[in-house]
Amino acid sequence: MTTAAIEDQRHRQVEAPPALPPLRPPLKWAGGKRWQLPHLRRLWAPLSSRRLVDPFCGGLAVALGLRPRRALLNDANPHLIHFYGWVRHGLRNDLALKNDETAFYECRERFNGLIDENRADTAEAALLFYYLNRTGYNGLCRFNQRGRFNVPFGRYATINYVSDFDVYTEVFLKWMFTNTDFAEVAVEPTDVIYADPPYDVPFTHYSKGGFDWNEQVRAAEWLATHPGPVLLANQATDRVVTLYRRLGFDLTYLQAPRMISCTGERRPAREVLATRHL
Repeated sequence: MTTAAIEDQRHRQVEAPPALPPLRPPLKWAGGKRWQLPHLRRLWAPLSSRRLVDPFCGGLAVALGLRPRRALLNDANPHLIHFYGWVRHGLRNDLALKNDETAFYECRERFNGLIDENRADTAEAALLFYYLNRTGYNGLCRFNQRGRFNVPFGRYATINYVSDFDVYTEVFLKWMFTNTDFAEVAVEPTDVIYADPPYDVPFTHYSKGGFDWNEQVRAAEWLATHPGPVLLANQATDRVVTLYRRLGFDLTYLQAPRMISCTGERRPAREVLATRHL
């Protein structure tokens, strides 16, 4: 038996700790996976003594829903990880946040100015990112080719802004956050990977570099090399399904709580939850 197999067996014999209560994510996030948690908790329960690794952590819906004791959370979006880093160090919300269109565009211009000045890693930038996320359209996080945030005003009736992030600070202190290419994430053989890459859809400018089909393939092939448990979510397009089957994943189809348009017809989106080594 290999060293990795022995370690895997040892982890399976450890009694899972009691589950911690879930937390709502501090950010709005398009394509968030809170709705998947009932499916994921069943798979996570026997593995919860292990470290959770999420190479596309986004709005943290899954990590805050599963509440692992140990987690390595990565994302290609540096502004997102800077925000989590500042929360981890006790970020205080001292901005006068208003659900107002004029204020929104003024803050968006200030945020983009900080990006241009190479000051996007400051506490001010983190707070502006939070405000723009909560106030902008539909939880989108979108940047143009120059790296400037270009999401429009959201027109919500009311918004509940957080005045302090203490409840998240306590949790984040036990977790590690990184901003790197997914293939550079320091995964251990016994880690559980949950991966929710950007959907296989025409919109790919979630971060400055984008995420096209070649990146979809690269991510899936990288995940298929992990010797430990893997859970991989994506929109169930024909080519995604073909790719995941080719790589030996077991597929479960889920109906997402959102609608897509197909030749004018509105129908529930179908997603795939692909798993290995569970």
